[in-house]
Amino acid sequence: MKAMPFIICCMTIGLVLPVLAAQHNEYPVSPPPFSEGIFPCSTCHAGLAVNTRKRQLKDEHTAITLRHAEKERWCLDCHSAGNRDKLRLADGETIDFTESYRLCGQCHGNIYRDWKAGIHGKRTGSFTGGKRTYLLCVGCHNPHDPKFKPLKPEPPPVRPKAQYGK
Repeated sequence: MKAMPFIICCMTIGLVLPVLAAQHNEYPVSPPPFSEGIFPCSTCHAGLAVNTRKRQLKDEHTAITLRHAEKERWCLDCHSAGNRDKLRLADGETIDFTESYRLCGQCHGNIYRDWKAGIHGKRTGSFTGGKRTYLLCVGCHNPHDPKFKPLKPEPPPVRPKAQYGK
């Protein structure tokens, strides 16, 4: 089955990016790195009224600070209000967390293209026809604060002593 090209639009921030629709089974991924006791979300959200108003959370999820287009984004832009165990694409389609790369790819089309090709991110296994596993975007990036923090560089390597009688 051939992927069909289409346009994905991040209307909130005014981006229009061409991408290819992913075949969901084409990219076998490792499980999402959920925090202990946080999934399934419906465990706590079941029966709660949905509040779609953008606000600072004060009772739960207080450790989450949104630093990902925070002036344009809100929790329910990515998380489904109707089914908290799913993510929500810009067109309203709900997807499993194992397909979160599709959500990220809506605004980060060039990186999504590189991820599918194996240039960005990590994948293990065979690159030519055998079994392979892709690491989801959230395997390296915090979805709420995806920019990598500065790392302290390692010291330079120690030059080996002269060898072979020199």
